[in-house]
Amino acid sequence: MKQTTIMSKTYMSELKSKYSEKPWSETLQLVRRCMVREPQVFLTSMSAMVTRLEMIANQRGLVSHLSPTETACYLTADLFYLEVLLLPGGGVEDVKVAQHGEAPESNVSLLQLLRMKKFEEFSQKLTDLASLYNIPGDNDTKVKVYTALQHLQKDLVKISNLPRYLIERDVHVDMVLNGRLGSIMPSRGGSPMSIQYYISPSEILKKMKHPGSQVAMVVVGASTTTHRLQMDSVIPTPPQVDSLGFPVLRSLSEVCTESLPASFLLRLQPPLPTLKSLIHKMSQITGPGCIPFLEKKSYGRSHDGMDAHFLMSLPDDEFHSYVFCGAAWECDSWNGALLHTVSFTHPAHVPALLELFRHQSAINVLLASCITGHKHHPGLVYDLICEIVPESDYSFSVTFSLLDSDSLAVLLVSVVNSRRVRCRLLMPGGMDHFLDDYICKVLTRCMSIPITMRAIRKRLARMRFSPPHPSEPDSAVNTKSSPPHLSMSSTPCCLPVKCPPFCAVLP
Repeated sequence: MKQTTIMSKTYMSELKSKYSEKPWSETLQLVRRCMVREPQVFLTSMSAMVTRLEMIANQRGLVSHLSPTETACYLTADLFYLEVLLLPGGGVEDVKVAQHGEAPESNVSLLQLLRMKKFEEFSQKLTDLASLYNIPGDNDTKVKVYTALQHLQKDLVKISNLPRYLIERDVHVDMVLNGRLGSIMPSRGGSPMSIQYYISPSEILKKMKHPGSQVAMVVVGASTTTHRLQMDSVIPTPPQVDSLGFPVLRSLSEVCTESLPASFLLRLQPPLPTLKSLIHKMSQITGPGCIPFLEKKSYGRSHDGMDAHFLMSLPDDEFHSYVFCGAAWECDSWNGALLHTVSFTHPAHVPALLELFRHQSAINVLLASCITGHKHHPGLVYDLICEIVPESDYSFSVTFSLLDSDSLAVLLVSVVNSRRVRCRLLMPGGMDHFLDDYICKVLTRCMSIPITMRAIRKRLARMRFSPPHPSEPDSAVNTKSSPPHLSMSSTPCCLPVKCPPFCAVLP
């Protein structure tokens, strides 16, 4: 003890002599750096890791206990449990999740969070996992709800796997855009089933092959009224399809069901800005009692009617200006809301709902292609100035000046569905159906108004001197092979304060 005291005094004297000649301001700066440095968690023993896991379990309402060999820590709830395999030095070998009635499966994301000592994120993941079973009632009710969800998920996978013709060359893109449902990621390791239902041409060019863009999570949620949910498959054996290629499904009256205080949910990530007319169609599909959850905010009348101006920079130093007339966009048919979840009770509802999500996504992508974070520059010379005005529920017009002329032209765009866009160019001299067909191909291929307007300008400039043959290709956009070049500036960044009502909810 005496020797330790002498060593401590010697060490302190060395520290004093080391910093005696340094100015006081430098010493204070050193102290501040030490105080603001983020604390690091060091777990050097198995017992320390167990203690931390027990704390997390208590915070999240779970029960924790060690295995008889004390090499694993279990965090348990009513319908699932986690098995954390521990290493002697406080490390983690594996994390397994076992849902009700299923074998444990390794969960890489949870394992990485524990290995990186990100305990807050790990704890949040447990909350998300518990939310999958957030149903009021006793354990018997929760088990029945989870059983119904399992039957639903199995039916959705069967529906998705029914034979069909391939439309796109890319299998993943074809599954997302043309599949009966979309690209399904089955439930695994505590993560709910997800369906990627839309992918834009710009995302295709960036090779976004995994869900993360526009996804619907298949989960269950509590309901104030009871619903009959399936306790068996609604797909007959063998599976059947109708004349249009859609699967024939049995009604709930033809299969075993249970009346439960819950419903199935499609939880959208991210939430989808949706027109009220499409929200009404969703309610007609799901029937009474299944109400879409909307953000508690009115997007139709929250702006002061001011015009919104957006600057678009395209390749070859081409600049466009896109003007949204605020007063015109205040029309009732273009009021919308931010759609978070849609409840339903039958697998047959899912394909129809996803098709409406795709339809809305196509409208959003077209409008968002004109919206950037670049401010309008009054002194800038624009190659093209366009005014965008709504015409009907799913149609809008783009008015612009013709080259070297005082005349105006109007492009009418109607989004029939996610796979079909109808275009008509109105200009002096009458209509050109071949030109309309060309514009439709370009717009459908790129889903970008600025790129389409660029292609129209080039085509009209060529037609002034030598009218092209209807089948003649255009160098502006190749409508048969790969998608056209998309300028980075054509991707919406952020929105200015003044923007039209429905466009205000676009991403």
